[in-house]
This record gives sequence, C-alpha cells and structure tokens, in this order.
Amino acid sequence: MSFQQDSIAPHGGQLINRIATPEQKQEFLDKASFLPVVQIDERAVSDLELIAIGGFSPLTGFMEEADYLSVVNTMHLTNGLPWAIPVTLPVSEEVAASLKEGSLIRLDDATGRFVGVLQLTQKYTYDKVHEALHVYRTNEEKHPGVAVVYRQGNVYLAGPVWLLQRDAHPKFPTYQIDPAESRALFREKGWKTIVGFQTRNPIHRAHEYIIKCALEIVDGLYLHPLVGATKEDDIPADVRMRCYEIMMENYFPKDRVILAINPAAMRYAGPREAIFHALLRKNYGCTHFIVGRDHAGVGDYYGTYDAQYIFDEFTPEELGITPLKFEHAFYCTRTAGMATTKTSPSLPEERIHLSGTKVREMLRRGELPPPEFSRPPVAAELARAMKVFTDNQYEI
Repeated sequence: MSFQQDSIAPHGGQLINRIATPEQKQEFLDKASFLPVVQIDERAVSDLELIAIGGFSPLTGFMEEADYLSVVNTMHLTNGLPWAIPVTLPVSEEVAASLKEGSLIRLDDATGRFVGVLQLTQKYTYDKVHEALHVYRTNEEKHPGVAVVYRQGNVYLAGPVWLLQRDAHPKFPTYQIDPAESRALFREKGWKTIVGFQTRNPIHRAHEYIIKCALEIVDGLYLHPLVGATKEDDIPADVRMRCYEIMMENYFPKDRVILAINPAAMRYAGPREAIFHALLRKNYGCTHFIVGRDHAGVGDYYGTYDAQYIFDEFTPEELGITPLKFEHAFYCTRTAGMATTKTSPSLPEERIHLSGTKVREMLRRGELPPPEFSRPPVAAELARAMKVFTDNQYEI
C-alpha cells in the first residue's frame, strides 16, 4: 500500500495489519479446540486490537525481551525507532510453564471468547521494580500504572499476533475509526495538517481553548478521546463521549473536526505516555499532537510540564509528528476570555480555574460549574451523571 497521498507516514513507514484474513481465521477456528489457551485482560485485548489495526505500528506483536529492555532503558526499539511504553503480555509462571516456544497460543478475553492468536517466539522474566522506575518514574504501588505492573504475572509472552476479527465497538460503533480509515478520511477532506487531541477526561473550557488555538494553524482536528481501561475513579467513557458530542453539536465547526474513539488503555505514565500517545496519533495520520499540562499524569508524580520536556529528548525527524505545547489555560476576568500566562496580563486572583476536586464537590451538591469553566450543556450532563453514579469518586 502506498502512502504517498498521506501527509505523514506511519511510524516505521508501513501501517501494520494483523487482522486475520478469512482463510487464516478459518484455519485458527479449525485448530481452536487443540490450541493452548491464555486468557487476557481488558488492557491486553485493547493492545491486541491496536497492534492488529496498525495503531501500534511498527509492532506486529507483543515485544520480545530485546525490544522490551531497549524501550524500558532507552525509549527506543532495537531498530532505533522511538518507542516509550513496553507493549507486553504478562502471564503467571504456572501458565508460562505449560507453553512451548514456537507454538500457536489461543488468546481468549475475560468472557472466554476466542479473540486472537499469538505465535509464541519467546517467554521471559523481567524486573518489575526496574520497569516501574524507568517507565513510571516511581516504584510506589499507589501509582495506578505501577500497581498494574506489580499485580500482573512474572513472565512476558512474546511474538506476532493475529486478531481473529475486527468487531464493532459495543458502545461506540459509529465512532470506531481505524488508522487506515482515518487516513482515508483525511485524504478525502483534503487535510494536509491534522492535529490530534488525547484525553481521558470530560472536556472543559481550557481544553476547548487549546484545541481551538491549534485548529487555527492546521486543516483539521482529530478529537480522539480514550475509551480503553482507565482507573476506577475516572469518569466513565460513555459520559465523556456524550460531553464530546455536545461540544461537536454546539461549539465546534463540524466540517473541520472528526470525533473518534481511541481504544487504548491508560498507563498513567505521564511523560513517556505523551510520546506513546503522539506516535499512536501519527499512525492514525495526524501531523501534530497537542500536549498540555500534566499529560497522562496522576497525583503528583510528574512535573506540570514534564510531558512537554520529554519531546526535547528526540529529534523532530525521529518522531515525525510535531508536538503543540500549551500552558495551563484559565478564564481571565480582566480580559473576559480564555487565556494562559503567555497571553494574559492578569493577576492570579483574576483567573478562574477550578480543580477537579472542587468541581466534583459542586456537582455532588447539585451545583453547576460556572460557564467560565465548563459550557453549560456539558456541566448539566456531568451533573446528571453524578446523580447516576453514586460512589462520587470520579475524576474530572
């Protein structure tokens, strides 16, 4: 397949496709009852899907030890390409012991559904603390990404994979756009420059402001909220998507924005995940990527702009995609508009910014955040959701 018409090549130069052909699928189904079975969790299923559809190009499967160590230690694959997050398949020692290298492994999801096949080329143990310190910059188990590493099995399975079939997303089928499709859409629209926006949170005025600043200098916006596995206290994906639909209906130019789901699972790896998210959007065909404050961060583990500084550790040619770095935005009462410290002469007391904690408290009391913070229809949707979800711990 030629990508001469595309504004940006996939990472590594080729968009990977590991979706089984009808012939391969039938062959795998014929062998299904004879293959050893490994059950994989929600994150592994989303990783399998992203490998298969090319979102994780140039990966064709779960990482072998050499690539894993290279990524953890140097943020590069062994072939020299930048890659910041290990994509691995953990299992227990007991499960690994029964599997033979060189064999085909049936991959089932949590419901027992046959979803993919792994050609097992390698199984290896790894240092969990070393991975945590390098990827997450902490070994504290209260960090959600580190907690996943510590809880998972002690052995990684590696090798190329096949996704048995590409199913429609159970909740958001109309917003499921794979990399080959997004690239085709960009070509059809004649977009040469496309900015991607990543978030796991509902959209507020600060998000809207930096998105629209970016939209002023590119042809189109790829609004790409994450709907894979997140922390238990994050706002559910269906609520977040409804907020984006409201914004699309009322506040964005429909002909210059595409709303689509990002099936990836959150790692909460801060700076490294910013690189990971940028390369993912590059594979979807984006030429630019928005990096705001504390991208993919959690708690106080990362500095406010560490996720921007990490891009300086790579050459522009290495990454291929251009980061658009934005400072924290707020509503400025002096100028009566959204701004950052780069554009506003205001004093701190003239800036309206509400923390997630403050907004949650307001919503629990039945109060709507002010319009300077959140568009009223979005605030109303969040308030409705807070009444439905009673544990009152969601992060906004």
